Amino acid sequence: MRVIALQSGSNGNAIYVEACGTRLLLDAGISGKQAALRLAAAGRDIRDVDALLISHDHRDHARCCGIYQRKFGLPIWVTHPTLAAAGANCSLGRLGAVHPFRAGEAMTFGTVRVETVPTPHDAVDGVGFVIDDGTARLGILTDLGHAFDALADVVATLDAALVESNYDPHMLETGPYPYGLKRRIRGPGGHLSNVEAAELLAAAGRKLRWACIGHLSEDNNAPDLALDVHRAAAGGRYVVHHAGRYSATDVMTV
Repeated sequence: MRVIALQSGSNGNAIYVEACGTRLLLDAGISGKQAALRLAAAGRDIRDVDALLISHDHRDHARCCGIYQRKFGLPIWVTHPTLAAAGANCSLGRLGAVHPFRAGEAMTFGTVRVETVPTPHDAVDGVGFVIDDGTARLGILTDLGHAFDALADVVATLDAALVESNYDPHMLETGPYPYGLKRRIRGPGGHLSNVEAAELLAAAGRKLRWACIGHLSEDNNAPDLALDVHRAAAGGRYVVHHAGRYSATDVMTV
């Protein structure tokens, strides 16, 4: 299984995964032009993608799904509530091939199984994804809300994971955001801090080969700070990568 985080952060998210001849895009929060260029730089053609899966309705994950479909012919998998909310929040335009699923269901693309994990993030019907190719299991777990009970059980099954590590508590507390926004970020429908995400991964056991931390806040976090927290918690048991806000990662393999 090969993974490329094309971009990760509140300014836009898109993750590419290929396994057993199946090519998936998770979320469509960056422009079609940038998604195509970044995949081309890695030797991939966005028009070869078999399915675009949308995790939730927020603009940084859903706003360009209509463009991806009309420009590149990508069929979309999304829950009905998420599509309705995204359509209200963004100008998605005309959509053709839309395949609904329910949060908590699993889908099959060729021999690849994609499990959906309902999340308590403050979206209408948000999910995380676990991609299983029969040999390895990859989690795409951002915009989680909080470390809910079922999350540790999911992470314990993974060989690799892209997990949000949104904020440093001290930077958030002393930063410029208004109190209401700070409360939302650290609340049960917000995001995981560096420490919360690191503790989640460190408790996963010895199956985890690598973790990629993503969705870092530009104002309330720093890549070096987040990586230090995660690498200290990992203790060398697994590799820690970082998905940036403005560029794609190298190809990560599991």
